[in-house]
Amino acid sequence: MKRPASTKAGRTPRRRGRARKVVVAMAVGLSAGLVLAVPLFDLIGGSSGANNNAVTNPFAAWTGIGDQDILLVGTDVGGGNTDVIASVRVDGGVTRITQVPRDSYIEAEGYGPNKINALYAIGGIDLLKRELARKLGRPITHHVLVNLGAVRRMADALGGIEVNVPKRLYYTDRSQGLYIDLQPGVQTLKGRELEGFLRFRHDELGDIGRLERQQLAWQALFRKLTRPEHLVRLPALLSAAGKDIKTDLGPMELGGLITAMGTTELDTKRLGGRPFMRNGISYWDADWPQAPAGSSDAAAADDRYRFLY
Repeated sequence: MKRPASTKAGRTPRRRGRARKVVVAMAVGLSAGLVLAVPLFDLIGGSSGANNNAVTNPFAAWTGIGDQDILLVGTDVGGGNTDVIASVRVDGGVTRITQVPRDSYIEAEGYGPNKINALYAIGGIDLLKRELARKLGRPITHHVLVNLGAVRRMADALGGIEVNVPKRLYYTDRSQGLYIDLQPGVQTLKGRELEGFLRFRHDELGDIGRLERQQLAWQALFRKLTRPEHLVRLPALLSAAGKDIKTDLGPMELGGLITAMGTTELDTKRLGGRPFMRNGISYWDADWPQAPAGSSDAAAADDRYRFLY
């Protein structure tokens, strides 16, 4: 029995549409491969010279994010607590990372007084991005959210990173599945050992000591990323991180950001300040950039110092 002509006619355009999509996908893939082929070939071949910086960043054509601030957030394995909060800016051959202590006091619009690490849990990445931009006095255009599970897998893929553990770090938290036991000295950390190094905050320095150790880890990661054999493996490293990296950057933009960071000088700092107590809760009074006179932030700072001292 023959099918009605109208049924055949109805299916033909859909088949043609699917075929066109496959052809377009193949064309895009081949084009990207051709564009990347020359820089990757030169990189593997060890070419050097005036154009070496461009060669070592095969994703440079897709970055489009120079001179912009990007929010970097690191969450624990459960994904609810923001253990790392920083702004990242690649500018003039320097990657500038500004770390924000997680206990920093902030009066978020519509949410009242909080520690800054609570903002992600109560209002999501948009609230954290908005408030950090307001306090830093400059727009934050994009974000990268990294779960510490990704740190473990990427470190394993890299074979670990070498850091100088400054002292004995020991802490156990069964509720979080966290077991830290590191001896002092230079050693290669990966997996759960690296996670413990990044998260440890149970000494007299608390969160400030952890930020200092995170700086050591950033510097070690940069040293390793600048090796050509690791730059060419970047797609595999991002694949290893999988769903534990969430961002509003496109894949090529993210690759461009990471490789650009790996081929620049690193300038890492944390916001200075001092601890204080309010209503029985310990906060960090961060040294934010000076708020304009008469602004709500300036008024809030005046009110806070009434109970600080």
